[in-house]
Amino acid sequence: MPESSERQHLDIKGLPTKHRLGPAAATGKKSRNTGTIFLCSERHPGFPDIRPPQTETLFHTYSQFSTVSDIPAKPTEEERTTEAKLQDLLEKRENVISQLSRLLDSEAALTSSALKQNNLALLREKLAEHKRDLVRLRKTISEARDRAHLLTNVRSDIDEYRANNPENAEAEYMLAERSRIDNSHNMADSVLSQAYAVQDSFNIQRETLASINRRITMAASQVPGLNSLISRISAKKRRDGIIMGAFIAFCFLMFWWFL
Repeated sequence: MPESSERQHLDIKGLPTKHRLGPAAATGKKSRNTGTIFLCSERHPGFPDIRPPQTETLFHTYSQFSTVSDIPAKPTEEERTTEAKLQDLLEKRENVISQLSRLLDSEAALTSSALKQNNLALLREKLAEHKRDLVRLRKTISEARDRAHLLTNVRSDIDEYRANNPENAEAEYMLAERSRIDNSHNMADSVLSQAYAVQDSFNIQRETLASINRRITMAASQVPGLNSLISRISAKKRRDGIIMGAFIAFCFLMFWWFL
């Protein structure tokens, strides 16, 4: 392949496919890598953007695994594949940034370029941000999976414990029965407490009524002529009751007589 073709044969990371960082870059000499960087600098000011566009797409896809309604107990094949792709992509970007950093340190002309140094710093910051995002998303997915399957895991642990310890089944049954008996006793105590409270309330009301009766009797004894009036009213009530009873008896006898 001609030399001009090798200079233009670039991969997505802005470095030659055949010639990455060679011995010439380490010794500070001019090499095809230097020409490659300058070629990319002519097309785009500073270093070219070595962040692949699929990074954001992979992050978006990976973040969707924490929002699914029925998250599986174990990571799916798609989730593991997406995470592996992200990890591999971030490692490749880190390697490329390291190569560019060594190249800048080895070339005096590139070291003096503030624009390229700033671009390299931005690439490092973006890579660190994506690494933090990956850790955060991995933690979010793990927490969502733990919340969704917490009750299932507890039940599975209980079933597994019971299966591995069949001799404790009778003891657990007796403990459960004791718990139910204790609950019944607590309910009975609560009902008895309410009954005692009602009885106390009735006693208080009875004492109140007795006190009122005593006060009325005392007031009646102190007012002149009130006792005779009360006696007449009582006699009239008794007379009316006797008359009403006699009339009802007469009607009943007449009914049987004509029947």
